Formats: sequence, C-alpha cells, structure tokens
Amino acid sequence: MENIEDPSPLRITPTVRALSSALRGKRDSGRGNGDRVFPEPEKLWFKESSAKNLRNRDFLSPTTMLNTLYADGQVPPVVMSRVLSLRGSGVLPVAGGEVMGEGLRVRVDRAAAFRTVLAGGATEYLKPSSQRQGCVVLNCPALHPKPNTPTPDTLGLGQLRTVLLADHMGALLRRQGFAVSICPTLPKDSDINAFLRALGVDWPTAPANWTNEEREEKIQEALESSPYREQEMERGRRTSGGGVRRAEEGKDEGVLRVNLKRAFQEEGLLGYDPSLGTCTVHRDSISHLAQLDLSTSDCKVAIVTVLHVTSCQDEFRQQQIAMLWRASGATHTQRHLVCGPVKTPGSNLTAAQYLQLRRGQMKEASEMKYGDQVEGQTWDDIIKVMTSATVRFELLSTVHTSPVTLDIQREGGVSTKGPRGGVFVMYNCARLHTLFDSYERGVDKGLYPEIPEGSQLDFSCLKEEGEWLLLFNYLVPFSELLDQSGQVLDCEGGGARVNIKTEQICKFLVSLSKDFSSYYNRVHVLGEPLPHLFNQMFCRLYLLRALRELYHSALDTLNLPPIRQL
Repeated sequence: MENIEDPSPLRITPTVRALSSALRGKRDSGRGNGDRVFPEPEKLWFKESSAKNLRNRDFLSPTTMLNTLYADGQVPPVVMSRVLSLRGSGVLPVAGGEVMGEGLRVRVDRAAAFRTVLAGGATEYLKPSSQRQGCVVLNCPALHPKPNTPTPDTLGLGQLRTVLLADHMGALLRRQGFAVSICPTLPKDSDINAFLRALGVDWPTAPANWTNEEREEKIQEALESSPYREQEMERGRRTSGGGVRRAEEGKDEGVLRVNLKRAFQEEGLLGYDPSLGTCTVHRDSISHLAQLDLSTSDCKVAIVTVLHVTSCQDEFRQQQIAMLWRASGATHTQRHLVCGPVKTPGSNLTAAQYLQLRRGQMKEASEMKYGDQVEGQTWDDIIKVMTSATVRFELLSTVHTSPVTLDIQREGGVSTKGPRGGVFVMYNCARLHTLFDSYERGVDKGLYPEIPEGSQLDFSCLKEEGEWLLLFNYLVPFSELLDQSGQVLDCEGGGARVNIKTEQICKFLVSLSKDFSSYYNRVHVLGEPLPHLFNQMFCRLYLLRALRELYHSALDTLNLPPIRQL
C-alpha cells in the first residue's frame, strides 16, 4: 500500500483511539457474547514513557486486556494486520509489533515521526490542538480591598499562590482561544502592583482616583430588591458566620441581610456549604461584586464562566460572595478553584519577605558560581527572572488542592545546579540558546554550512534513545497538555469546586529539563566539521531547535521570559 503523508500533526490520543479500534474491531464495550466483558477503548492501550520500555515498544496492550477480548489472549492474524497497517489523521505511523509475555507491543516508525514533526516545522505541536470559544473571568479574592487594597506586607503566601495560579490560568486559557478577563482592577501606582510586576505578573490597573460607584449602587439596589433578601420578621434567625459585614456602618436599622442558603437551594446549585445561611452585606462585599460585574461586562460572548481562585482559608467567604452575586441577579456559571495552604515551618513570612529572601538567595548563588560577572542591569534582569521562576515553580508545582511546604531555613535555598525546579528549567533553556549561538559562530567562521531544509535530511540517523524520548514524551504530547484546562471547564460537573491539573506545566518542564540535560551531557551535538557528519548534526539541531521553541511556549504560560545566557 502506498504510504501517503498525512498533513495532520501527530497526536497521542488519536493514535490510542485508532489502535483501540483496530484491536476491538466492531465490538461494543460492556458485556459481549456469553460472559465475556469487553473493556472500554481508552483502557486497551497505554503509551510508554520510560527510557527502559521505549527501547522495545512505544504502545502496549497488556495481556490482561487481550485476555478479555480473545480466548487465551491470542490476537487473530486479521486483527494483527489491522494494527500493523494503522493509518489515520494524526495517527503515529506504525513500524511493527508482536505479542510478547507482557502483551501486544507496537513500535512507531520513528524516522517517519521525526521527519513529520521536525521537517515541516514544529509550530503545530506548540499550541492547543483546537481553539475554544467563550469568556472566562478569573477572580482573585486575595487582591480585593477589605476595605483597603492589600499590600505585599499584608499578602500571605497562600494568597500569593492564588494570584500566581490565576496568572498562569489566564495565560493557558488565552492560548486555547478563550477571552479572559482578570478581576479585580488594582490601583496603578499601588505597592501591590509594583510587587506583582517584580514577579512578572501583568495585572489590570486603573488610576488611583478611579471609582466604580455607579456599579456599586446598582448592586446595592439589586440586593435590596432580591427575592432572597431577609425581611424584618426573619431577623431573629441564625446568620452566616463567614464575616460578610453590612453595607453601611451605623445603626442596625436598615441593615441588608440576604438568605444565601435559600439562593443556592432554590436555584439548584450544588457543592455550596450548607452552613452559609443568612449573611449581612458589608461595603467591601458590594465593592467585590461591582468589580465582578465590571469584569463580565467586558465579555462579548454569550458563554461566561467566572472562576474564583481562592485559598482554602477564604473559600467560605468566597462562596458567600458568589451567592450574593447570584442573589443580585447574576446568572453566570461560577466555579471555585481552591488552593491548599502554604506552610513555612519555623517562621511566618509575608509575600514581601518571601520574595526578598528568594531574591537574596538567588543573587548569592549566582555570585558564588559566576563571581564578579554578576553586576549591572543585565544580571539584575537575570536575577529577577530566575527569582520569579523559583517562586512560581515552588508554589505551582503541587496539585492546587494540596498544601505546599517551603523550606526557608536551609542554607542556599536556591541553587543554580540540580533538578530543583524553576532555576534548573531556566538553566537548561539557556543551554539551548548557548548551543545555537555556538553553531552560528561556527557558521560565521566557515566551520559549518547553514542548516538545510528538512526535506533534504535523513532523520533515520536519530537513533540515540534520548532523542526519541524527547520527541515522543514532550514535543508530540504538548499540544494535548495545553488542551486540558479548557476541557475541564467544558466538561466538569455542576459542583461549586473545580479541579484542574494546574501543576502539569511545571512538572512537564522539570521532567523535560531532566531528560534534556541527561541527553545533552551524553551527546556531543556540534561535531567535527566533516561533511559526512553534517546530516546527523543537522537532524539533532532540528530536534533541539524544536525543543527550544517548546521551552519558550511552555514558559510563556507561566509568563516567564527565557534566559538566553548564563
């Protein structure tokens, strides 16, 4: 059969689906003839990722799965033929396969995969596989006035975690095509805005004299006329304990109270704390709701999701705010992304103290490694980015619902060596830039020719196991990784809480850096300037150029610019 090149980018999920379809034929999942139960298609195969297993297989259908489909696990020849002749949009080309003790293992045509991914440019592998529609408002309660705008010295580490998570989510969702609005707006010249900019966070701002009074009045009126407003005769009932205070200080007469429990029960909203009860509305709550109203007014599409990114300590209060907004007439879908606490055993640091500590450690570590070179604006910028990377990876590499424990007592808390998060990632990204700078200098000296078109290269020379691991575990799956946060917002059930794998980009980059570092330390990419070695060198440069762009793409979702030299 003629092998016609499919222009679609190669993907893992379509490949697994095609393999499952080939193995199952027209069988339906569930109970088949007799007592045989057929597994779900997505459980039939799994992608290998370890270097050890990738030496002899890329996908495996375990023996336990084969036994559910076929008597004694014997795969019929016609089925085997379907698997080995697999074709389809986005499907990785199959080179061979066989049934062994562990199951049916399949090997990808690696030379063809390298050629498809690298020769045509890796752009399609660095963005989500599809674009989505809709507007997402990312609301960060930690930054709302209570009643004053927070400062770096009043912002806790758990609250800083929510800010960085909202910033990361905004970048991810924009990449997927969502219109993203950030809430609240901060005073432009405030200390908290300067602090966030030092971390690379570009938060929306307004002049210090800006007010939102018109919207606040509208929210106040809506709550006063809400069907969930508590009437005078109901005031003896138990109120909510979450501390949402009244709208106007002064006498109790005329205080506005809203029955939040009735609001979520009558509107069929799931996942809200049954002890919300009745709350008294305070001015800072009105301000919060007016900011939300302003943020949603920027959305030009019908589908709007509001994602409250809050700490576990503030979750109850934020549920109150969400239900107050609902009681005022807002009908947008509201979800809560709740973060676990940040612990610092032996001390109690504010966000400002934590950043100052990490910046000092980063500068000290750089001076120990590079000596007197560490001076001037260039190094100030490098230390700023490396400090931001350290903080982001420390606070975002853990599942968002789990606690983060920071070791702030250890001597040399930041290192420029070893796989320890953000610094290690940035260092390896810089190594790629250094490699290509060295190649360009070699071209200028006449040692190497310019890199030819990919169609002129023979990618079958890429046989080192680290090369396939970098393509198969990182370049090919990355676009599907970018898809996940939007998919969760689309498909998650109707509960108040939403769980998104927000840690995956950080973990992906750390894992990539470990495997790239191992490969780079083992393989001499820029070889002797001999013509018979150029094909392999150019193929490796194509791979590493794609990896460099992969680093840039992933770091961009963390709002971290790449470091080009260290």
